[in-house]
Amino acid sequence: MNLRITKPKTAHSGVTAFTLMEVMIAIGVFCIGVFAILGLVAQVMRGARLLDKPMVDASAIASEIAQTNELVEATGLTGDLSDFLGNNYKGYTYTYDITEEQSNRLFRVDLQLQSDAPGRPVISTMHVLFYRPQSPAGSLDGATVTH
Repeated sequence: MNLRITKPKTAHSGVTAFTLMEVMIAIGVFCIGVFAILGLVAQVMRGARLLDKPMVDASAIASEIAQTNELVEATGLTGDLSDFLGNNYKGYTYTYDITEEQSNRLFRVDLQLQSDAPGRPVISTMHVLFYRPQSPAGSLDGATVTH
């Protein structure tokens, strides 16, 4: 009979460990992943800030004017956009001119939307034609233009 006596395995025998290079590569991959996620979060936050600012153009004013049955020729009419669109639109003013385009009560409305920022940059302009047969006579029908 052959009896073999083997040594008991120690705690460190057969166990492999990560090398320093493997640990450094793993940390590098982790850092790249974290920075990519942070970049995406920053981009989403920028987009959320843009959603907070209302998108404005002159069509909001044109829709208000379109609800009237009568138009009277006038120039230099102004207003504050927040008066009829709410507090989100503070800091925007508009000006518009109404002129009779044809003698059959076809009116042209020239709209201009401006920011209250220094220099008052023009944000949007629009030219709209409205047919309003119930309107009083305009300058083409012999009436005088109001200022």
